[in-house]
Order: sequence, then structure tokens, then C-alpha cells
Amino acid sequence: MKRQLFPAILCLFALVMTACGGREAQIITTQEQIADGEWQCFRKDFYLLSGGQASLKIAADTKYWLWVNGELVVREGGLKRGPNPTDSYCDIFDQVPNLKFGRNTVAILVQYYGKNSFSHAPSAVPGVWFELDTRFGKVVSDSSWKAVRYDAMWAPADENPHGARQYRLAGANVGYDARKAVDFASAEFNVEGWSDAVEVSREASEWGEFVARPIPQWRWSELRDYEGRIVAEDGAVECKLPYNAHVTPYLRIKAKGGERIVMCTDDYWIGVARSFYTEYIAREGEQEFETPIWTNGHKVLYYIPEGVEVLDLKYRESGFDTDFVGEFECDNDFCNVLWEKAKRTLYVTMRDNYMDCPDRERAQWWGDAVVELGEAGYVFDERAHLLTRKAILELMNWQRPDGTIFSPIPGWYEQELPCQMLASVGYYGFYTYYLLTGDKATIAEVYPRVKKYLREVWKVDNYGKVTPRQGGWYWGDWGTNIDKPALQQCWYAVALRGYAKMARLTGHNRDAMWAEQMLDKMSYEFDKAFWDEKGQQYKSKEYSDSPDDRVQAMAVLAGLVPEAKYPIVRKFLATHYNASPYMEKYVLEALCRMGYYEDAMVRLEKRFSDMVAAEYSTLWEGWVYTGGRGMKYKSGNGTYNHAWSGGGLTILSEFIAGISPLKPAFEQFSVCPNLATLNRVKSVVPTKFGAIELKAEKQTGALALELTVPEGTTAVIDLPQGYSQMECGGKTTEKLSLGAGHHKIMLR
Repeated sequence: MKRQLFPAILCLFALVMTACGGREAQIITTQEQIADGEWQCFRKDFYLLSGGQASLKIAADTKYWLWVNGELVVREGGLKRGPNPTDSYCDIFDQVPNLKFGRNTVAILVQYYGKNSFSHAPSAVPGVWFELDTRFGKVVSDSSWKAVRYDAMWAPADENPHGARQYRLAGANVGYDARKAVDFASAEFNVEGWSDAVEVSREASEWGEFVARPIPQWRWSELRDYEGRIVAEDGAVECKLPYNAHVTPYLRIKAKGGERIVMCTDDYWIGVARSFYTEYIAREGEQEFETPIWTNGHKVLYYIPEGVEVLDLKYRESGFDTDFVGEFECDNDFCNVLWEKAKRTLYVTMRDNYMDCPDRERAQWWGDAVVELGEAGYVFDERAHLLTRKAILELMNWQRPDGTIFSPIPGWYEQELPCQMLASVGYYGFYTYYLLTGDKATIAEVYPRVKKYLREVWKVDNYGKVTPRQGGWYWGDWGTNIDKPALQQCWYAVALRGYAKMARLTGHNRDAMWAEQMLDKMSYEFDKAFWDEKGQQYKSKEYSDSPDDRVQAMAVLAGLVPEAKYPIVRKFLATHYNASPYMEKYVLEALCRMGYYEDAMVRLEKRFSDMVAAEYSTLWEGWVYTGGRGMKYKSGNGTYNHAWSGGGLTILSEFIAGISPLKPAFEQFSVCPNLATLNRVKSVVPTKFGAIELKAEKQTGALALELTVPEGTTAVIDLPQGYSQMECGGKTTEKLSLGAGHHKIMLR
């Protein structure tokens, strides 16, 4: 028996040594040409002497699904390409499940995003790169792998190919013919007819160097039941989701074979634009299928022909891997619903990158990203900040030699939107990220590029007057009556405010002094140069349209308005409503910064009442939404899930509940609740030290606070408007600093 076993062991050892040789991993592709949206399959059989620990590095252009011995271990791996103009992202796993002693099979399905679009820059070569590191050596991708273009899957034609689908959206519709499908869940599937993989040099591939994936793999649920199902007027089986979410629809049916089923969501129609759909061709008999691509919406629609028996319909939810920690609750239902809708809007616009919307373009516009990163600090655990860090590095790594920056990136779009770029590199963008995380290293990494943009691209005269920049798109906001020269003056001052703080932080004290002196000049000169006494407003001399509320608000936030003029600005903001939902966040914050909290609450409810009352779980792009399913020729009314509309969440948590960081990562934080029109508030704010919890309730002539301060942090209690002293632990004071623990404070 031992004599028979020994040759087998030698043979197995030889097979292991062959599979785990000394070659470097190669980029591999198929012999067939692959177009945008098409699919490839790769397979490798190898032997291991142990089923123990193994690590994996894997990269693809663009998305991949990985099976190990028939088990799906990575669902939608990979990221849209473009950490910088030349390189690619690479997924890294410390452990690989389901490996075993003896023969193993790895199968990889790859979808190629071959179109240069918003937030994706394709390479010249679709394919995969694979390096499995075992105890006995490496299993690598090379020409010994089997590869084929997967003809069971294809990219069905776009129903309306112009507009969004022509140049904005990366990815494609999915077609799937179950009659031709490979059963990847079986490690023994047939590869007859598959060719040897083709090795491609790094230079020819245009993949560049590999950058480790900076964000987690996606979070996936189990298959779930829908909340309800009806047959709609157009014949669709309409299945209700609990809220707007990223979902992959699933079906189990019995069919004769050849029937065509189409799956999409109610968010497939966006005016004249379209999102994604899946086309399924049935085989004979009982079968199940789950589309590999995510779409979003409030309803999933199945268009099922007669003769097909539906046995089950389900969905799987996915999204960014972060926990919902933050909370806000008060005695005003409008505020509660707004906060929850903003939270849901934020989450559905997070995946490979911060998105403006998850349907029309999925693009990392930085005006949206600034609003999103601020909200994230009040909603999610610290993993969400990894998406902000990725966005910051991408923005600055795509900076052009002349110093200009632009978004959305990665991708083909190269038009600088000057106001959005100033928002990104300044106080509300990069510096707010630092305040929320304490990540000094990232600020230090991008600081020289921020300096180049603010000091070399932008021109400021000796009086602090900014020369307006047209950029690639002279954009200030959506809507009308936009005083762009004055708005750029304000945004530049806000950017300098953040730049000065980042300069101090990174040891560039002379740069900080320059910025601080320039801010002093701007503050002195702005009131003289831009104040219109007749109109009682700030405006540029060349501006002649109706008064602009955005400029008044941004001037306050930039520190350019003397406090003596606050009442005039307050009156102005009570009667002018030009700002889009994007800029409305800054108008509301300006009111709070001036101390007009009740005005801010009244304006918040006036502006967002229609969105809060609507059936959708998310917030719209504009003040009016009339697009969507059945409105095929409506355009210009945006999406019903748009990131930039969620700024009210930050206003409620930071200014009304009054919790804001004084030191990075909330190591020290301010508590100053100004409840305004509210009678009680409960707020939970996530930090890396644990959650800050606050309850505030008005009583007769007093405000009662209950505060939980996490270990390692300090709370500074400030007196809100209308109160002159506080009592805590038997002591009366006007200011209070509290360490970890649960505290009760009475303000009178």
C-alpha cells in the first residue's frame, strides 16, 4: 500500500510545483476581441498540498466575479479604473475561502467597461491579473489558463443611446442566455473549446502600476422577499422595495425555453435618459437567475411573457460596507423625515466613488462630494471616510501640469468648474475631512497640489480681488440669477480659510501667514468693492440680474460680512430663493452662523417641504421632479436621488443639535444645541472613539441636556442663545468641559 501511495504523492508534488512555480503573474485576456459591456471567462486548475492559509491579489478591467471550487467568494470585485491617469486598482485578500488539499479550480467572470465615461478610464485590454500566494508558492495568471469570450452574456442595445448612456455611464445592460450558460457553481464545468489565455505586457495593456483598493468590498445581503407585488398597467410584475437601494433582482421560473424576460427598476427612466436593464433568455424547465449588475430604485419591474410560470421573485441588496451609526430625532416630523431621506440619499450615492446620482451618470462631481463627505461624519462609522480619502487622492492625482483640477474624475471629462474646485480643496472639502478623521498624512500628501492650484492657477491682486476664472464650465449653481464673479470671490476666500489651516497643520507656516494676510485684505476690501447700498446686497459691479441669495450666504461663510450687516443679510435671505438644493445647504448654514436658527428652520421647511412629503425615500436633484417611469419625454427635471440635496442633515446635526468637532475626529467637540422651533432633540454622532449621544429638551425657563461622552474625548458645553448659565454636578458656570461618561446638565 505504501509503495502505491508514494508515486501518487510524488505525482501530486510535481503537479503542485508546476502550478506554484516561480513565474510572475501576467495580465491575461481572451483570443477573441472584447467590446464594451462584453464578458470573459477564465479558469485554472491547480493542486495544493494544504488547504490552509493563502492570500490573493487580483486586478481586472473592469468588474469580476470569482469562484473557488464552485463557491462564489467575490461578488462584483474590482473598481472602476483610474486612481490616476495611468494606473489601476487591485483587490487584496488576506484569506481565500474554500481552498482544499489536492485539486482546486478557480473560475473568473469579467465584465469590461470599455467606454471612457464619467468616473471610469478604461484600459486598452480587458482581462484579469491573478496572484494566489500559498505556503508552497504562487498560482499566477499566465497562458496556461483557459479563457473564452462568454457568449452566454452580452450587452443588449441601449433603448435610448443618446444623452446619459452615450458618454456618462460606465457599464452596460446585461443579456443572459440560460441555454448557453456555464454553471460556475460546478467546479467540473466543461471548458472544451476554450483557448489558452493570451498574455499581455504591462505596457501594451495600459494597466500601469497597481494601487491597492482603498475601500472595502461591498456589503451583500441574502436574497430577500419583496414587500409587495402587483401587475402594473404596462404588464410588468411590479415588486416593491422597502426603500431606494442598490439591488440585483432574482427570479425562479419554469419555462419552455427561448422566452425573453426583462428586468429593470422604476428608476430606469430618467427623462430622456436611461439607466440599466437585464435581458434573460430562458432555457427549458425550472431555473433560477440573479442578474450580476446592480440597479437602484423603489420598485423592481419584471416583464414576463405569457407561458412562463413564476415560482419566486426576490432581490439582493448591496452597498458600501459601513454601518449606520448616527441618528437624529425630534418633535417635528418634517425634520425627522428629512434627516432619514438625506441619510438614504447619501448611502445610495456611495459605491466605487461618491456619486451625484446612482442612475443617470454615477459621477464624482466634487460639488456633490463636498456635501456628502460632511454628511458622512454624522451618519456612518469611520469606514465611510475611506471613500472620501479615495476621492481626495483621485482629484489631486489627476491634476494637470498647469495646476488646474477638474471633475468628475476618473474619466474623459476635463472641464474645470471653478467654484466646485474651490469648494473641494478648501474648508468644506479637504479640511472638513481632516476634522472628521484626523488623517494628517493625506492632507500632507495633497498639500503641494492644493497650493499649486490656489497660488498659481488663481490670480488675486494686491487688494484681495480675485480675477474670475471661466474654467472649462463657468458654473456657479443650477438655476438662475447667479452672480458668478462675486460667488467666486467668496468661494476663494473659503478655500483660503481651509488652505491656511492645512498649511499650519503640515508645517508650512509662511504659506499660512500669506493666506491669513490675504484673508484680512479680502475681508477689508470685499465690503467696499461688492456692497450695493441701493440694493442692500452684495453683488459684483457687472452683475445686473435679480439679487443672488447664494452670494450673500457665501460672503457670510467666508467671513467677509461685518456683523453689523447681519440683520440686512437676514432680511435678504427671508425673501430671496434662487439657490438650488445644492447651494441651499450653504444658505441655511449662513443663517445659523449669524445666529438666526429659527430663520434657518423656517427656510429649511419651506424649501424642502415637497421632497419630504413625496413618496420617495430619497431627495431630488431640483426643486421640481416630474421625470421617471411613464414620462419618457420629460427632461430637465433631474433625478429623484441626488447627493447634493442632503445638506439639511448636516444643518440639523451640527447646528440645531449643535455637535461639532473642535479637535480632529471629535477628540474634543462642542455641544451647543440651538433648538429654535423644536422642543426636544435626540442626536447620535459617530466617532472612532464611540458614539456621542445627546438628548436636549426644553423645560419651563430651562434646557435639560443628557450627554454621553465617549472614552478618549472631551465635550465643551457652550451656552446656546437665550441661556446665561449652566448647572452640572452641583456647580454653576457659563462654560463647561466634560470628560468621558454620562452627564446631566441644566441650562437656564
